[in-house]
Amino acid sequence: MTNKQKNKLKNRLQEIEKILDERFGKGFDNLDLYTERNEIEFKLNKENINFTLRGDNKYYHAYQCKKFEENLKIHGYGHIKKEDIIKDGICFNNYSINNGYNQYCLDIKRFNNKEELLGFVVGYNQSLFNQNK
Repeated sequence: MTNKQKNKLKNRLQEIEKILDERFGKGFDNLDLYTERNEIEFKLNKENINFTLRGDNKYYHAYQCKKFEENLKIHGYGHIKKEDIIKDGICFNNYSINNGYNQYCLDIKRFNNKEELLGFVVGYNQSLFNQNK
């Protein structure tokens, strides 16, 4: 996704948020706007995920991966400094999380399958959340 496409999606997301804020509690049918908002957020959140997310939890897992990326940019992870993560970014693959844009870049952590990866990501985020309470 190009920066122009990302900016266009972010602008539309802001427009939707503004409309929803104006209509909140006034009895308008906002289902289409909520659905559009969720799809835009999903597209933005799954940008660095290199495997398919399906089912009811796809929005949740995409959000968790984005949150994980933000957390690593703040804290780093093990042998990888936060400066390297900010510089090169991270990507999520079927069997690994990598510092860079594909599965051949430096491994942050390896897994047996994507379900194990997603469980780790959710657990990591939750532990940081609990620590910051």
